[in-house]
Amino acid sequence: MRTLGVAVLVAVLLLGAPATAASPTGLDRPDRKEIAMQLVSSAENSSLAWREQYRYLEDIGDGRGYTGGIIGFCSGTGDMLELVRRYTRAHRDNPLARFLPALRRVDGTDSHAGLGRPFVRAWHHAARTPGFRRAQDAERDRVYFDPAVRRAKRDGLRTLGQFVYYDAMVMHGPGSDRLSFGGIRRAAMRRADPPAAGGSEVRFLDAFLDVRRRVMRTEATHEDTSRIDTEQRRFLRERNLGLRPPLTWHVYGDRYHIAA
Repeated sequence: MRTLGVAVLVAVLLLGAPATAASPTGLDRPDRKEIAMQLVSSAENSSLAWREQYRYLEDIGDGRGYTGGIIGFCSGTGDMLELVRRYTRAHRDNPLARFLPALRRVDGTDSHAGLGRPFVRAWHHAARTPGFRRAQDAERDRVYFDPAVRRAKRDGLRTLGQFVYYDAMVMHGPGSDRLSFGGIRRAAMRRADPPAAGGSEVRFLDAFLDVRRRVMRTEATHEDTSRIDTEQRRFLRERNLGLRPPLTWHVYGDRYHIAA
């Protein structure tokens, strides 16, 4: 055993320490992920304090029913139902569990049937618990953040491009139809090649933002495209492809700043 230990020590000295898991290199770096959460919150909640949005819940009149939480889970699009379902698997006695049948019934509609004020109160109560906050974080990452970062890295995009994909997934959903992220990406690829296919990163992101802007303007509640025009496009013009602070931008006419 002592001889083996010496042999291992010699091997480490000669070859280096054993390899560890690759460190995050883009938007999944903790400091850049924090920036991504703040950028999305500035557009979704007019605030950089994204951790205060766990309790957020209202109907914004976009045909998707209730919108709530840190990235706008919706009762009409299935992701709020899935969030509450997964939360209930881990915490069966949570205050939202009794609304699962109603959430299943209203999925795909803008209805509040079986929800209403009791559901809003239960959401606010649940948001005070670490379990529900963890559930929102996990569902955000599983459905939106992690897939967006993976897809962007495969397309050869750096941190800004990864955020552009993430923000599009949050607003439009990760689906494949022409009004969802997949359709927007396909339309952009018909206009410009991504870096992984030998194209210009700036030209491809310009094309992606052009397509997304047109999609946004097809919905009355998304006609204000400042999250593209005076946020993402500004960073692109500045060639800040690493999304490095300091960052200054405007959304809905309000100015935001993240210091270095």
